[in-house]
Amino acid sequence: MSVPVPTPVANVPRGQNSPTFSELVRVFARIGVMSFGGPAGQIALMHRELVDQRSWIDERSYLSALNFCMLLPGPEAMQLATYVGWRLHGLRGGLAAGLLFVLPGALIVFALALLYASFGQLPLVATLFVGIKAAVLVIVVEALLRVARRALRGWIDWLIALFAFLALFAFNVPFPLVVLAAAATGFIRRRHQAPYDALPPMPVPIAQTLRTLSAGLAIWLLPLAAIVLIFGWDHVLSQLAWFFSKLAVVTFGGAYAVLAYMAQEVVQGFGWLTAGEMLDALGLAETTPGPLILVTEFVGTLAAWRHGGNPPLAMAALGALVSLWATFVPCFIWIFAGAPYLERLNAEPRIASALAAVTAAVVGVIANLTVWFALHVLFSRVDTVEPGILRLHVPDLASLQPVTVALSLGAAALLFALHRSVLTTLAVTAALAIALV
Repeated sequence: MSVPVPTPVANVPRGQNSPTFSELVRVFARIGVMSFGGPAGQIALMHRELVDQRSWIDERSYLSALNFCMLLPGPEAMQLATYVGWRLHGLRGGLAAGLLFVLPGALIVFALALLYASFGQLPLVATLFVGIKAAVLVIVVEALLRVARRALRGWIDWLIALFAFLALFAFNVPFPLVVLAAAATGFIRRRHQAPYDALPPMPVPIAQTLRTLSAGLAIWLLPLAAIVLIFGWDHVLSQLAWFFSKLAVVTFGGAYAVLAYMAQEVVQGFGWLTAGEMLDALGLAETTPGPLILVTEFVGTLAAWRHGGNPPLAMAALGALVSLWATFVPCFIWIFAGAPYLERLNAEPRIASALAAVTAAVVGVIANLTVWFALHVLFSRVDTVEPGILRLHVPDLASLQPVTVALSLGAAALLFALHRSVLTTLAVTAALAIALV
């Protein structure tokens, strides 16, 4: 089957510098290894690497792409990486960037899942990631400040960001509703947007989009259908394929929006993991590089190890592969089919205004993730209270972790005062955690 090759819009500025393909591969391999901290940390890291340090993509294009990815099901940071790769080097660039964003974390999660299946919890790994989380917290705060400074251009933008934060943090409003409300506000407001280029974006043939979708769906679903035919519908591999394929099309708002549902189904519905094991899985996914939704790989590995039959190692590998395939292949489909339309959407004044409002809301989304992440990094116990219509995360002040606070302050000094690199900061705080904890 020949796969149609979606091409970037030729007349859109890519940034000040256009990398070679080998440079793109090298940088996204580096990003994949350092992409700790969930979507907020990963968006921050890519902004730092791609916009600030290398100027491969301009600020406005980066934020517009982030808005677009926020509207898609699946992990927004991985899709953002795929979009940037596609924009710079077409299909092969998108595949390289997306795969390199996921693969380092996937390999680490698979190895940790096998160790967990054999030996249970890993104290040394948990200690190592105490320092990593402390550094990631500072990286996320730095990104929040930088994006807010550049994305919020007036008091209406600040209000949109504030309302988005409060809606998510205090009222537990579903993420899609927050984004839709922001888009509607911007659409009605219709503020002036400067064009990307003097030339109009080239039209995208509908036939090309349909070919991309049909080829992508076949690549996604045919291997999973083969799993069902080979092992039978009741086999754990078939159930993993069905469950994670279903999640792949409903995870609007990223992993955080679907983790509660997934955890309940995995524990109560299928019985693949216990509640405690599911919490361990979430902890490992939060503290390893790559998308947080890699927790699906951990679940698939353990489920297939225990319930797939013999040999367990081969079943575990198949469980990991099926989970990854069902979860991430759709992300490439959405980007390759939809990305060619992004510049045309930005050329329409009302749609451009709607996307600009979504940019402001994204600041509130990142702020919500930052606060949530900070609470869970700095405190060992965070309770959820529901006074009236509110739903708040309240830390137990007695559970404050002094070592983590000290490591975070040290990371802040390294990044803000001494201007050390992200990699150096992560390495130093991880080493200090092992020495101190």
